[in-house]
Amino acid sequence: MKFLVEKEPLTDAVNWVARSLSARPLQTSLLGIVINVESVITFTGSNLETTTEAVINADILEKGKVLVSGRLLADIVRALPNKPITFELDGTRVLVTSGSSKFQLPTLPVEEFPPLPDFPDAAGEIDGGIFAESISQVSIAAGKDESLVKLTGVHIEVKGSNILLAATDRYRLAVKELTWNPGKNDIENTILVRARTISELAKSLTGSGKVTFALADGDSKERLYGFKSDDKTLTSRTLDEVLPPFRQLLSTEAAAEVVIEVAPFLEAVHRVALVTDKTVPLKLVFSPGNLELQAGSGNDAQASENISISYSGEEFSTGFNPQFLIDGIQAVDAPFVHVAFTALNKHAIFMGKREADAAPDTSYKYLLMPMRYSS
Repeated sequence: MKFLVEKEPLTDAVNWVARSLSARPLQTSLLGIVINVESVITFTGSNLETTTEAVINADILEKGKVLVSGRLLADIVRALPNKPITFELDGTRVLVTSGSSKFQLPTLPVEEFPPLPDFPDAAGEIDGGIFAESISQVSIAAGKDESLVKLTGVHIEVKGSNILLAATDRYRLAVKELTWNPGKNDIENTILVRARTISELAKSLTGSGKVTFALADGDSKERLYGFKSDDKTLTSRTLDEVLPPFRQLLSTEAAAEVVIEVAPFLEAVHRVALVTDKTVPLKLVFSPGNLELQAGSGNDAQASENISISYSGEEFSTGFNPQFLIDGIQAVDAPFVHVAFTALNKHAIFMGKREADAAPDTSYKYLLMPMRYSS
């Protein structure tokens, strides 16, 4: 095996594949990345739940296939100078040379690398940038507690040309609706995927154009899904769980509605939240034309700030986890945010607005539960 490659595509490929590696795999071979040199160079890594693959072009001098430590390879490639890089198999070691930098990587038994599942059948195509943005809007609401597996996932519901994404950690809920180009108009499927995995995928899809979305048939024993761009592939197993029912929480009836300009709102929340933390709510007091933010009490540090809003109902107050509030304000990705309260002092639904007097964008909703605060 011998090939010559430029640093930029090599770094991108190795970093992508290294994301699927486990720090404590079930078998030693899963610490490695397979480098398969044929007409192109294919890099493959897996933790048995998720498999990543990247393909790059190179000046191929000799074909071959090896398995080397994935994280070490990624560290070396990132550290090499920005010059052409040569890989050459010499006995049981891979020589990596770039300018005057030289490394020798021991190989692992490539025959011990486990067989991996095939990429599932393509279900259709979706814009990579739009999908990446949608995943980032939804995955912020996924839970981190691995003991509650279903709350660590992103719900993906496919019905014809529509896709619905949802995630919740019990304290907030994010729901996004978008369209795509299905291979079949009558396609219907619902899966729950690990939020961490699909969030990492989304980071690499920005600016990648059309992406193939693949789903195993609902009757298949292999509950797989996958995404493929021009040079990268991810195949992963779905979670054997379902997200708790959430649609009934997204009622369109509101006891109070508020419109706030996002930039000053976000800045004020950041400032006032400096005197508190995520365990203590940020208090919001709504009155006609005004929102007062309050944090801290007693002998602790205190802060308050007033901003103008569009609201004409009765005065009321509520409290939110400051970081969850910031996440929601940022996720609506619009100049204005429309906040609808299903009842005073109850959960709020955040939606974006392009103009203060425009209709809210209902394709994305961020629901936030209130926290109790000291009077």
